[in-house]
Amino acid sequence: MALLGRWARRWPWPCNLLVYGGLFAAGDAAQQRLRLDSPDWRQTRHVALVALAFHGNFSYLWLRGLERLLPGRAPLAVVAKVLCDQLVGAPVALLAFYTGMSMLQGKEDIFLDCRQKFWNTYKTGLMYWPFVQLSNFSLVPVYLRTAYIGLCGFVWMAFLCFSQQCGDGTVKSALRLFQEEKANMDDKSLEK
Repeated sequence: MALLGRWARRWPWPCNLLVYGGLFAAGDAAQQRLRLDSPDWRQTRHVALVALAFHGNFSYLWLRGLERLLPGRAPLAVVAKVLCDQLVGAPVALLAFYTGMSMLQGKEDIFLDCRQKFWNTYKTGLMYWPFVQLSNFSLVPVYLRTAYIGLCGFVWMAFLCFSQQCGDGTVKSALRLFQEEKANMDDKSLEK
């Protein structure tokens, strides 16, 4: 961990980009595994490319901008950062993900997923990200904040990739994934 901290201080931007690319790709691979699909490495490469091209850069610049605009860890500053993040940063990140993935997949209407899934996904994110960001802005050092968000983004990316591929952006659709996995496991145990 000390080595990661040293590298993150010395080269924060490249380290954060690599963390984002790797963790987002791993989140996609994890959701594919949970769905018991054979690996679709092309899909995983698309997710990694969106993370490297947009999300890692955006998060790095966004979090630093928020810190400059609202410096410190005082409760009022932390709450203001969380609100700004959820009202501005989160919608931008969701729109970029759905649009970027549609472009890479060669879809004719690159905004279709945005129109169909944005609000559901945004509301679902409001059940997760404010709590993550609250701990991020109050406990994590500035130079590690993007990496911390990348780590928390692993879980979110698994959900987001599932929603983009076969869900509707709601928690209910994600829970259906786990119910199907349990049913598949029960069927396999009965066959033995």
